[in-house]
Amino acid sequence: MNRRRFPRLCLLFAVLLVAGCSGGAPPEPDGGRWQPRPGTAWQWQLDGRADPSAADVPVYDVDGFENGADDVARLHRDGRRVICYINAGAWERFRPDQADFPVSVRGRPNGWNGERWLDIRRLDVLRPLMERRFDMCREKGFDAVEPDLLDAHLNDTGFPLTAAHQLAYNRMIARIAHDRGLSVGLKNDLPQVAELVGDFDFAVNEECAQYGECAKLTPFIAAGKAVFHVEYALSNRDFCAESRRLGLSSMRKRLELDAWRRPC
Repeated sequence: MNRRRFPRLCLLFAVLLVAGCSGGAPPEPDGGRWQPRPGTAWQWQLDGRADPSAADVPVYDVDGFENGADDVARLHRDGRRVICYINAGAWERFRPDQADFPVSVRGRPNGWNGERWLDIRRLDVLRPLMERRFDMCREKGFDAVEPDLLDAHLNDTGFPLTAAHQLAYNRMIARIAHDRGLSVGLKNDLPQVAELVGDFDFAVNEECAQYGECAKLTPFIAAGKAVFHVEYALSNRDFCAESRRLGLSSMRKRLELDAWRRPC
């Protein structure tokens, strides 16, 4: 089960990896943009405002709407990088900009209350909406963006979406982030990892171990880019050994994505 859809080396290089596993300082920016390295430890909290005491790790991934510039600045003062979670693939009834999304781009419900898939073919409509969301992330001081639901073409959205539509949309999303100096993560979309690893700065994945798909993320590791990974149903003993072997930044979380975590 995926949080956003229902169908379906700690050695130096290890200094970086050990720093990530031990909760050390975040890696330095690469080429003017932050580049998280394989093995970097992280916290993912989308339920409410970030709890900076929940985990001594160098990266926090938090909700971009529910956290303000003061929350981001507080995490920065602790030496952390901060990722801005926004939904790039579904309309959300509960967001302050929900009325800006025309009814024509809202598709079928995606299994989460108050959400509907977006017609990602409509780049003309969605680009300015996503630009405003990414502007919000930049203005609040975030270092990166986690755009959710970048795999609509694998789901029953109500639109005739293809892999080519998804590639075009995902590359647009990456450009929007990079134009603002923000790093950006590829969320799931495992069938297109090889084609998109050059466009994205890291990956975020849910449940690749449960579905036996974690090896599909190794192009990111080979490129020196972090893979931030969570499992919900499996125990740590079921996936951590493989995660360490592959170089993933893995932990177990509850589906509500509160502050609780159990890292590998």
